[in-house]
Amino acid sequence: MTAARLSSCVAMAAAVAAMSTLSNKAYAETSFRFSLLSPSSSTSASQADQNSDTKSESQAADEPKKSGFDPESLERGAKALREINSSPYSKQVFDLMRKQEQTRLAELDAEKVHYELIQSQVDIDRQRKLAEEQRNLIQEQAQRQAQVMRYEDELARKRMQADHEAQRRHNVELVKMQEESSVRKEQARRATEEQIQAQQRQTERERAEIERETIRVKAMAEAEGRAHEARLTEEQNSRMLRDKMQGEKDKWLAAINTTFSHIEGGLRVLLTDRDKLLMTVGGVTALAAGVYTTREGAKVTWGYINRILGQPSLIRESSIAKYPGSRIISQAKNKALSYSTMAKAEKLSESKTGLENVVLHPSLRRRIEHLARATSNTKAHQAPFRNMLFYGPPGTGKTMVAREIARKSGLDYAMMTGGDVAPLGPQAVTKIHEIFDWAKKSRKGLLLFIDEADAFLCERNSTHMSEAQRSALNALLFRTGDQSRDIVLVLATNRPGDLDSAVTDRIDEVIEFPLPGEEERFKLLKLYLNKYLSKDNGSSSILRKQAQKIVMEDISEDVLREAAKKTEGFSGREIAKLVSGIRAAVYGRPDCTLDSQLFREMVDYKVGEHHQRIKLAAEGGLPDNI
Repeated sequence: MTAARLSSCVAMAAAVAAMSTLSNKAYAETSFRFSLLSPSSSTSASQADQNSDTKSESQAADEPKKSGFDPESLERGAKALREINSSPYSKQVFDLMRKQEQTRLAELDAEKVHYELIQSQVDIDRQRKLAEEQRNLIQEQAQRQAQVMRYEDELARKRMQADHEAQRRHNVELVKMQEESSVRKEQARRATEEQIQAQQRQTERERAEIERETIRVKAMAEAEGRAHEARLTEEQNSRMLRDKMQGEKDKWLAAINTTFSHIEGGLRVLLTDRDKLLMTVGGVTALAAGVYTTREGAKVTWGYINRILGQPSLIRESSIAKYPGSRIISQAKNKALSYSTMAKAEKLSESKTGLENVVLHPSLRRRIEHLARATSNTKAHQAPFRNMLFYGPPGTGKTMVAREIARKSGLDYAMMTGGDVAPLGPQAVTKIHEIFDWAKKSRKGLLLFIDEADAFLCERNSTHMSEAQRSALNALLFRTGDQSRDIVLVLATNRPGDLDSAVTDRIDEVIEFPLPGEEERFKLLKLYLNKYLSKDNGSSSILRKQAQKIVMEDISEDVLREAAKKTEGFSGREIAKLVSGIRAAVYGRPDCTLDSQLFREMVDYKVGEHHQRIKLAAEGGLPDNI
């Protein structure tokens, strides 16, 4: 019974505590609402509280028992207090209620701290919003200031562009005026030069005409005199010649008979006497050794004399006689032949030879022949020669054409290399003057061919040119300043753009030598096959055994045209090397037979080698002139 009453007391105390809790909660909610309605709260919180109050007032009429001032609850609480006071466990109940009250106060303090935290968070949010608004305002001000600066910069740039454009137009006008002035000066200079050259040409033509007339009159008088003298002495000379020939015939027959009789007796004695045979063999051997030693010594001696008195050391090749002995022999031969026979032989040789040994494009061949005829006529009329420039890739026939022009026009030929000038140093100037002084000794006129002309005739402003090279160039320019009747200057180069402007100004004819086309390559293959594999094939001599003859099988024109098509980009020199390589491959066979299979294999091999060489040259592995 006691336990039941205690539990009921506890239940009533719990009910009283619950009522107090409800009243305290109502008070806390009211205080929170007042705190939210304070001036520091935001507008949104006050609107939310007003909405909640309106809602609670509307619900108060329907549910009056849910409010904190219910009288029935107060009565029940009072009754419960009275029962607690009369109960023997009142002290425990009040202790329990005090603890519950402390717990409730602690919860109220926690809720108050929570509400304060909420208030501080609201303040923080408000400060953050103010800071964001201020930051946005600063950013907008910075953007407006940047826009203003960009606009000012754009205006300044436009003003600067306008100034630059005005300055550029002004400069263009100045340059145009200067160009017009230079063009007018150049036109005036050219007109003056053309007038001077026209006067010079007129003077030269008049002088040449006078000289031709003088030569013609003189030649006619001499021809008439020689004809008259020949008519008087022709019969006497023919009779004396017949007598002389008969005497020479009898003398040679007697000498031959005597010689053979002596040889017969000597051979008979030698074959019967061993000591005399040994002495004869020794004597013949000593005589052969003496002849060989004399011949080689004469060569060395004439070479030394030629270096001292003959052609200059820079000349590598020349058609002029190198030593006096050859000149004496040639003069003796010329005296032995009559003038008419020599003229016929020269005409026959000119008609047969020409440029058959040089394979060129038809248009280039026609121009070369025209230059040869013009040079020959220039020499006949004693007019100044025209200088030439040959340019193009290496191995395209520049040297051969220069030699053929000299031969066809009746000039002497001499060749030097530009690369030989630089090693001479200060002596180069002297050597250049020696060449031109030596060239004037030629009675026919000299064609001086300078191969690799860009080696020492390059631009004088080049930093790689030494002072000695510059002096040598100036010496050549000095000797070629005027048109000459003695020397035809022919320059050959792979890089015409490197030549000095003063050198190109002395050039009258510029000819390009391109790589041969397919038809020219076909002709070159036929030419070199005939030269290396057919001509003089299997020749022999007393001291050399019989060479095995090369046999060519099924090498038709179709095979050669196929090879000509494959060898696109080959120069004439490369085609010559190709045929020389084919000859070496043929000699490597036991039967020395050349068939189409071996020919095609060698062509394919050389074509691959050609492409590899081009690739290495492009990468810097080989020089351009290989």
